Order: sequence, then structure tokens, then C-alpha cells
Amino acid sequence: MSRFFVLCFVFLIAESCSSPKENPEMAPNVVVIFTDDMGYGDLECYGNPNIATPNINQLAREGVRFTSFYAAASVCSPSRAALLTGRYPIRNVPSNFGPTSTDGLPLEEVTLASILKSNGYNTYAVGKWHLGHENAYLPTNRGFDAFYGLPYSNDMILPWCPWLTPNDRLFLYEDNQPKNEIGFDQENLTVDYTQKAINYIAQNKDQPFFMYLAHSMPHLPISASEPFLGTSKGGLYGDVIETIDWSVGEIIKTLEDLGLRDNTLIVFTSDNGPWNNLPERMVQKGVAPWNTGTSGLLRGSKNTSYEGGFRVPAVISFPGKFKQNVINRQSYNTMDVFSTIVALTGSKLPQDKIIDGRNMMPVLTENEQLSEAPFYYCRGMKLEALRFGHWKLRSTPDDGLQLFDLDNDPGESYNTAGDNPEKVEELMQKMIMFSTENNLKLNNNGS
Repeated sequence: MSRFFVLCFVFLIAESCSSPKENPEMAPNVVVIFTDDMGYGDLECYGNPNIATPNINQLAREGVRFTSFYAAASVCSPSRAALLTGRYPIRNVPSNFGPTSTDGLPLEEVTLASILKSNGYNTYAVGKWHLGHENAYLPTNRGFDAFYGLPYSNDMILPWCPWLTPNDRLFLYEDNQPKNEIGFDQENLTVDYTQKAINYIAQNKDQPFFMYLAHSMPHLPISASEPFLGTSKGGLYGDVIETIDWSVGEIIKTLEDLGLRDNTLIVFTSDNGPWNNLPERMVQKGVAPWNTGTSGLLRGSKNTSYEGGFRVPAVISFPGKFKQNVINRQSYNTMDVFSTIVALTGSKLPQDKIIDGRNMMPVLTENEQLSEAPFYYCRGMKLEALRFGHWKLRSTPDDGLQLFDLDNDPGESYNTAGDNPEKVEELMQKMIMFSTENNLKLNNNGS
């Protein structure tokens, strides 16, 4: 198929998905499901032998499953900022927020919800927010018409965060008001979010909508409601993942029953990799050392710049428009999701911001691959690694200079820096340029 034909086809797809203001009947609905700390190896369709995820498997069969998909950060708040703004977290939210924070996602940032709302979409956030809990930073002041969920992580209470006080209590919010204190009673959290989500879909079936469902789990402390407790071969953690899979199934079923499935984009992915080697503060009050996920064959975990921290499961499905039953092995990330949704909905990108995400429409509609682009692994305001093509250069004070061939060695077991000095120099120059342009710290001597 010629490139000209593909470009024309993509243009026609974009035209058929015209904006709500121009053609409300044809505007695509958008559902983004964002889990918390789900590892690359936690799902059946990513090789987990003990956890059954039939609904996410179905989603993968009806869409594109990515094997080299990245969150833009390996911790919570920065990753969420990147998804909702299409920008590397170094530009707006380099570190996590919590109950003692007084700020949030900078108010000058434009969120995906704001963009879609200005284009005629109804917008809803359900689940974990973690981009500021003061009123000005809550979802209803950042482009969402309504919000139900937690303002930050489900562990932001004693005893798991010992720097807090008994006055730092954990509440579920409705819009901008704390309503019900949940504390340790989190067994029904995933089910509760799901019920809110399917109610929202039913109530908004006659208008284009954007729903951002950000599950609080499997972030610790994990728990599962009675119907799911003890049902998985993967223990309590498996019960939690299978509850999330049930939730995906309920959303798909609701869309199908309402005749909306073929006009709804669903994105399913995670904010970062799983916990590993739990800090002592977490192993208490029912949290066991093994209550964590797996990064599969990947090295590292949450809050590291190894693959297990950044590479996450990701499925994008839109049966009415996109390719189905495709496995994509090229590198993409959550910032690309932002730009793709903006393009799909006929909305407009902010003109006064650097947008780091790329439009994946050719990838999703015709399985075309975009040209290779560098992906930068930042932790806070430190640049620790770069992926370009199948090569990854990593440089930290603890581990020195490491070069991995991710095609032959996805587990990052073999450092080939000594055998490939020219490739090291090429990638290091890219890292130096990016760090200089963005005032980042860079360990560029491998020491």
C-alpha cells in the first residue's frame, strides 16, 4: 500500500470522526483506563500464568496490543501529568504530590479534558487523581465536568506514610468536596469506581463523552471485595487484577448494550511498573511482602529507570475504526495517547506548549509505523536513560554506563557499552542535548 494512500485513508478516518461541534452523532467517545502500579507481566495476555484476564484479552483481540509501550515516568503524579498534557513530566510535574502538598499540576497546563470539553465533549474523572488536592487543582477545575474518587494514592494515611498525622485522613471526593472517609476499608473501591463508570456511560449515551477511569489499585495496600476474594491462582494480588479485568468487562458490556462500542475508543494501560523489595513501612497492617506485581522478563520496578519501571502493558481498541488483533513491537508512550486522542476527536493541540506526544493514527488505522523517536527516562529532574530504536543507554552513579540491545536482551542483563563505543557516543550526545535544553541533571561520565 502506498504511503500516499495511507495518508489519504488516515485523513478520511479523521474526517469521519469529526468534532462534536461539527457532527455530534459521529464524534467518537473516549474511555481511558489507567491502572496504578500494574506491572508488565501482570496480565494473561502479557504472559502471566496465574492471573486470568479474559476481558482485557478480548480488548487486545479487538485492538492493538503494544509490547514496547512506556509510561512517561516510573512514579504516579508525573506519569498522570504526562498522560493528561502530552508532555514530559520534567515540564510540569517532576515529582509526586501528597496530603501535605499545597500545589498540583500547574494551572497554566492544558489537560486533555479541557481540550475535549472545549470541543463539545462531556468529561468525567473517576478513580485516583493525584495531581493536587487543593480546590484549584481538582479535576472539576481542570476540564472535567464531574469527579468521583480519591485525591491521591490509597496509601496516603497512617501507618503506611509515617510522616503523616492522624488528621491526614483518606476521603472519597465527589466533584470538589470530600464525602466519605474510607481509611482502611478499600475492599469495594474497584467495584465502586466501576459502578460510577457504567452509570456515567448510560447517562451520557446520547452525547460524546470522555471518561478517565484511573483505578487506585493494584497500588498497595491491596484488597478485594467478597465475590473476587480467593478466586485467583495469583493470590490476593491476582484477585485484585482479576477484579480490574471484571471492571473492563463491565465497561465493554455497557458500551455494547447501549450500541456505543463501535464508536468508542478504549485505552488500557498503567501509570508505571510494580512495587519490588517493599520498604519496611509498607509491610504492615495486612500488606505482605509478596503483595506485589511482576515486570515479567523485564529488569527493575517502580521508581527505577530500568524497563520494569517504565514499560507497561497497553491495549488500544476501537473496533469501528482501528485495526484488530495486532501486536505492535515499536516504542510508543502515554504522551502519544494524548496527541492521538486530540487528533481522533478533531480537537486542537495547545499552540503555546511543547507537546512531546505523537499522533499514532497511522499506526492504529493501517499498522503503519512512525519513524523512530527517542524516549527519555527521567526520574525527577534527572535524565537517567534514553531509548532510540532497539538501543537503550543508561547512566547512573550507582550502575555506571550501560548499553542494552532491547531486541536481544529485553531483560537488560548484558551491558554492551564496551563493545559499542560509537553507539554509546551517539546516544550520549542525544542525552546531553536533551538535558541541556531542559536543565536536567545528567550523569554523563558513567561514574
